[in-house]
Amino acid sequence: MLRQIGVEGIVTALHDVPNGEVWTLEAINDLKTYIEAAGLRWSVVESLPVSESIKYAGDDRDSLIENYKISLANLGRAGVKTVCYNFMPVIDWIRTDLQHLNADGTYSLYFDKIRFAYFDCYILDRKDAEKDYTAEEMKQVEELANNITEAEKNELINNIIVKTQGFVNGNIKEGDKHPVILFKKLLSLYAGIDKNRLRENMKYFLEKVIPTAEEWGVNLCVHPDDPPFAVFGLPRIVTSADDIEWFLKAVDSPNNGLTFCAGSLSAGIHNDVPVLAKRLAGRTHFVHLRSTDVKNGNFVEASHLAGRGHLIELVRIFEKANPALPMRVDHGKLMLDDVDKEYNPGYSFLGRMYALAQVEGIMATVNDEMQRNMLNN
Repeated sequence: MLRQIGVEGIVTALHDVPNGEVWTLEAINDLKTYIEAAGLRWSVVESLPVSESIKYAGDDRDSLIENYKISLANLGRAGVKTVCYNFMPVIDWIRTDLQHLNADGTYSLYFDKIRFAYFDCYILDRKDAEKDYTAEEMKQVEELANNITEAEKNELINNIIVKTQGFVNGNIKEGDKHPVILFKKLLSLYAGIDKNRLRENMKYFLEKVIPTAEEWGVNLCVHPDDPPFAVFGLPRIVTSADDIEWFLKAVDSPNNGLTFCAGSLSAGIHNDVPVLAKRLAGRTHFVHLRSTDVKNGNFVEASHLAGRGHLIELVRIFEKANPALPMRVDHGKLMLDDVDKEYNPGYSFLGRMYALAQVEGIMATVNDEMQRNMLNN
């Protein structure tokens, strides 16, 4: 099916291996052989997860890092050379609505800042949470508190800390009892850890694993924080040009690079996405093609031909910088008869196939432009 719709490379992982355990060479080769038997290639690992204990510097972080190095070496031995990961504490990408109705009848992922703040202040009941929001925002939160239903509260819990996290990092998964209590325990692990401390923990990790990546020719590429700002009192350290340049310089190796996620970066109004792409193309090892529309602190997944991601310009930049750079369509609308198929949020088949068609059109246009320019020169 994937070959029929124009896919060439596969982005996947050993999802059945618990975080922190070694990826054996045998398991890696089994999956690689399966992919290649279909006439495809395993282009990118997404993700080789970084255990929470590495991020907050737990007592077992060194043993977990050793396991990570073994997994990296095994991937290198197998010829899988691009590895995406993230360094977001506790929680991966965040949305408050997983089926936001669009004018055309399709559905997209949506982040509503007021509903998020309500979850933070009233459901999570985080100490001093209200200080992270403006007086006007808190007024709207209080109005919501007077009208929200129990069903809506449960939906927020499910959307923010269960449904999107279970298939991403496994910290909390569907079926867990008392997810809010579990989430609070995870947050407590980061007590006293500010942005500088988290940066130092990331630097420690990179100093240990990059030599292994260099030895085996593996490119490590961190995914930006999504959304690209602090949440739940947790620091986030891959949100902007300054953040990205900090970790690139902290361990200055060509194997220490970036997953350029246009969707995550475009959700921050402080980021000019094409400018970032030009600035960081040389250290970008993998690209997520996705876009967002942002308004008043809220954002929604946009068409791959529109929004703040400016994907047409990004493809121009990255194709010129490195035509072999792996790029994948990220997130798609929920549409047609996929609506009731229980796909992971953002990963419906038909919506992403539609996005892939849009991106193929972009790439064909850009490649035609490049060929014409070469002839004219």
